[in-house]
Amino acid sequence: MTYSKQQLARQIAEAATLRGEFLLRSGQTSERYFDKYRFEGIPSLLKPMARAMAELVPPETEILAGLELGGIPLVTAISLEMGLPAAFVRKQAKTYGTCRAIEGQDVTDRRITFIEDVITTGGAVKDAFHLAVAEQANVLAVVCAIWRGDGKPQIQGVSQLPVHAVFTKEDLEDGR
Repeated sequence: MTYSKQQLARQIAEAATLRGEFLLRSGQTSERYFDKYRFEGIPSLLKPMARAMAELVPPETEILAGLELGGIPLVTAISLEMGLPAAFVRKQAKTYGTCRAIEGQDVTDRRITFIEDVITTGGAVKDAFHLAVAEQANVLAVVCAIWRGDGKPQIQGVSQLPVHAVFTKEDLEDGR
């Protein structure tokens, strides 16, 4: 199915918006929560979201790097859409097997773009950035499905990293 951006925002909001009291990873509380797994698990929403995110990936990107856990279905779908290899970024290096934090691809001296689901302050992206730099990757940007933070999208502590969002929380709240 093909959606306009407004239609996709409406469909994502209907599928993923929960109301109540929620503690966010950032430590903030919110009465509205965007449960990304509710749209990432629906092919008719995941596919157009992957297309929309693919349009925001810098053209010089060599590897797409999805952040654990919500970025993994997105990076896989975008990889299929663009034909670029995908890497998978753990929250920390595992203590067995390869003992790596970034799996699937060698990111050393490669231009990578992070793929993330929902960002409020970017704490997980900041952590992933430091892991990628430790592996000598050149991180170009982060592309996210939803920017739920206030103001212009940016990662606290890594303000030089460009953030490209398909939707803001206002887009989903307004059904734009």
